[in-house]
Amino acid sequence: MFSRLTRPRAIAVCALPVVALLATAAFAPLPFSLTQPGLTANVLGENRGEQVITISGAPTRDTTGELRMTTIEATSPDTDVSLGDVVDAWFRTDKAVMPRDSVYPSGRSTREIEQYNTEQMKESQDDATRAALNYLDLDDKNIKVTLKLADVGGPSAGLLFSLGIVDKLGGDSTGGDLTGGQIIAGTGTIDATGKVGAVGGVSLKTQAAKRDGATVFLVPKAECGDAKAELPKGLRLIPVTTLKGAVSSLKTLRSGTGAVPAC
Repeated sequence: MFSRLTRPRAIAVCALPVVALLATAAFAPLPFSLTQPGLTANVLGENRGEQVITISGAPTRDTTGELRMTTIEATSPDTDVSLGDVVDAWFRTDKAVMPRDSVYPSGRSTREIEQYNTEQMKESQDDATRAALNYLDLDDKNIKVTLKLADVGGPSAGLLFSLGIVDKLGGDSTGGDLTGGQIIAGTGTIDATGKVGAVGGVSLKTQAAKRDGATVFLVPKAECGDAKAELPKGLRLIPVTTLKGAVSSLKTLRSGTGAVPAC
């Protein structure tokens, strides 16, 4: 036998499961990672006391300006992210919420992910070296390039590594620097043929670049829209699809003559 509930009591009783569900969702871990602007590093100089690019077997040139690779920082793969964390990040421009699987390979332990990112970085460095030497028509059997960048994993520094090698070995081919003495930042994967690929977290990387003094940002052309979404004031975007195109754009920018591609 059931007693009849008054309307207020009925609403209260029905609301209890909803409140409980919302409370549970607020504290339950969600499959997301929180990201923010990370470190940048000048590949033409030192990082943590070690030269980022070391070349032997060919004469190198002194460079001015900077070529800064950019990163994002993400919560570790075993960090619990709650609904409250997601809501807070949603309304901020210096944080972003990304599916955890888009930041870390799924189904792997933290140690396995670290190893994977290290392998990705090594492969990226090898491709960056081959792309740069191919662009310069130099024999990679006689030239040894060593790339060192502590505490950074993944392939997204490939383009900047290649540009750094090109600048140290050939500059703008007329005796000048690719940077024109400016602080140039950017991101992008690269393969051995010099093709530039898309990466994640571009809008956060532009913030890191601006924070560390960059005035120009090289971005994979496919990600122009993402880069423009939260573009810091005073930072110029140059879209790139190949190493050759990136070098050409920097030469044009340095000379001040001709049209530089824009997003």
